[in-house]
Amino acid sequence: MAALALFTFASGLAASVSAAAAEARTVRIVAFGDSLTAGYGLPASAAFPTRLEAALKAKGLDVSVENAGVSGETAAQGLARLDWSIREGTDAVIVELGANDMLRGLNPAATRTALTQIVQRLKGRGITVLLAGMRAAPNLGRPYQETFDAIFPELAAAEGVLLYPFFLDGVAGERTMVQPDGLHPTAEGVRRIVAGILPKAEELVAQVQDKGR
Repeated sequence: MAALALFTFASGLAASVSAAAAEARTVRIVAFGDSLTAGYGLPASAAFPTRLEAALKAKGLDVSVENAGVSGETAAQGLARLDWSIREGTDAVIVELGANDMLRGLNPAATRTALTQIVQRLKGRGITVLLAGMRAAPNLGRPYQETFDAIFPELAAAEGVLLYPFFLDGVAGERTMVQPDGLHPTAEGVRRIVAGILPKAEELVAQVQDKGR
């Protein structure tokens, strides 16, 4: 009986240590996107991945956020480089693509297909995903706008991944938040993006930690 009690205690202790180790391990996040992720026109210290890492650490979370943004990239181009861009050992990926597809007026069906394959490949590797949504400019017309905007919530729901509805929420159309080109966020704009997406990023980290328990 004493031996059984000792075994039960040891098993419980091992489980507790394992859970604590999972929580203590640095969560490796990759921000995978276009110029909005890369930090076009900004110093590296002001780019989205750097600022998000700092914000998560300020919340007491042990994380690293890698910048895997490529300026000018479409969803299809992101898919083409996915496997070598997302290294082994990555725990989570924030997928931020689609803005260039929209700006070029590409067929939303092609954008949806590429993003779907990106999400499915990441899930297949056991990587937790946060999909950052994008919205079409009104000048592209309502049919295009409605079709494009629907990609992100529908994909997130179908694949069961986290969604931040609009990456540029509070930034798009705000002159003080964007650079002279009217498209890319200023350092202040990035801070606003980070503040908006932070709760979802915290949820992303929590999902990774839950997997490790």
